[in-house]
Amino acid sequence: MSENQSLMLQEAGQSPEVVATLLEKEKPVFAEIARLFSSARPSVVTTAARGSSDHAATFFKYLFEITCGVPVASVGPSIASVYGAALHLKGGVHFTVSQSGASPDIVALQEAARKGGATTIAVVNVTDSPLAKQADIVLGLNAGAEKSVAATKSFIASVAALAGVTAAIGGAFDLQTALAKLPEVLSATAGIDTTAAEEVLFYATSLYTGGRGPAFAIALEAALKAKETAGLHAEAFSLAELMHGPMRLVQPGFPIVAFAPDDAAFANNGQALERLQKLGATTVGFSTQPLSGLNLRVPTTGNGLVDPLVSLLVYYRLIESVTRRKGFDPDKPANLLKVTETV
Repeated sequence: MSENQSLMLQEAGQSPEVVATLLEKEKPVFAEIARLFSSARPSVVTTAARGSSDHAATFFKYLFEITCGVPVASVGPSIASVYGAALHLKGGVHFTVSQSGASPDIVALQEAARKGGATTIAVVNVTDSPLAKQADIVLGLNAGAEKSVAATKSFIASVAALAGVTAAIGGAFDLQTALAKLPEVLSATAGIDTTAAEEVLFYATSLYTGGRGPAFAIALEAALKAKETAGLHAEAFSLAELMHGPMRLVQPGFPIVAFAPDDAAFANNGQALERLQKLGATTVGFSTQPLSGLNLRVPTTGNGLVDPLVSLLVYYRLIESVTRRKGFDPDKPANLLKVTETV
């Protein structure tokens, strides 16, 4: 790695190796979780997370509901840590997603879920953390130390880990095949030219990000990274929701970054982008298929539900470049720390 590269860029580039490692090393844990679901047959799954980890949980929600048909509900950590409410989760399964596993609020919610009758699963990078020590099952991210404040490889690892859980439980061959290809496809994103998209974001003062299904979770993550690294005001919407009230703000030149994988929503997403372009929006679309507007083509795993994660690695490189061009340090965002301990 070049000494001139930011930690954010270096760590994002480690994602293919990280994903390959976790998918191999955590096979016994995936099997254990699959056995748990087979015996417990929960009618609902709960999650808790903050920041980027919560976006990973949102990706899981869509992927799991589409693949397994079981509802996934996010529980706000303050329910336990601030309001002291008891949870009634007998027979349930509760996932907590975290890089550090150190924030008191998510630890408190995990304990409340356990007391409420749920089996608790910590999806965590630091496997000797308070969260991991108190969980019934630990699914390690195997991402190694992540020094940049902006999470990259740990987010991609979190999504890959939760996709591995989904594949193990749902038994979906196409999902399993896509995950097996994921490290190679992530590596294949190196060298994708983002210069034109960089110009759009560099001159932006505000923007939308959008997607549907698992891609909406990636839009959430993309908006967060625009804010915390480049200091850009960004809001994430489902591309369906964007067609309602948020469309009022779309003016000529307004940037919209869209994640539009080749899945069941692709045609509708394409129509939405064309409508936004007619209002004057400048659209930057990430997809394995052609899109109108500025189109960043990415390689495919063969599964449109997984491909948004591939697009995200390209976006990470894009927003890191925009951040440096603006004169900011992507590794040291103003006002932020790597580990945020909330209550």
